[in-house]
Amino acid sequence: MIVLGIDPGTATTGYGLVGEDAEGAAQLLRYGTILTPAGQPMPERLYSLYQQLSALIRGSAAEAVAVEELFFSRNVTTALTVGQARGVVLLVAAQARLPVYEYKPAEVKQALVGYGGAAKQQVQEMLRIMLGLSEIPRPDDAADAIAVAICHLHGVRLRRLVEERMA
Repeated sequence: MIVLGIDPGTATTGYGLVGEDAEGAAQLLRYGTILTPAGQPMPERLYSLYQQLSALIRGSAAEAVAVEELFFSRNVTTALTVGQARGVVLLVAAQARLPVYEYKPAEVKQALVGYGGAAKQQVQEMLRIMLGLSEIPRPDDAADAIAVAICHLHGVRLRRLVEERMA
């Protein structure tokens, strides 16, 4: 299975394309960010995100999209713009006929580190170790997207094990 993980944002959207090897270990295929110019009006930024994300999905072999759920504690304005970017992500995935799976930040941390309150640095270091990388993927938006893709792969693997036991 190949999963496209997305950490949505209007200025920077992180992505990580992650697959599994024959033993079920996560393999990082590609990662990066989609950027939109800060001075552009919001509709143009969202359209740019739409175009770039559409091209990314067309050029990948993704079978599913895993996206981080919206989480905010103080800044409502930021939450609204991130919500708009999430809407673009969901639209592009639906147009590509890819199933979308959404995960809360605590679920991602739990899946990777074993603790839902883990620090960002702990998650990033676990990513580095799990993927056999010499350094932590940068920027943070891309690392977060990779983490949500791996979270989904772990969830799929767990569901398969449960189904096999129940059969």
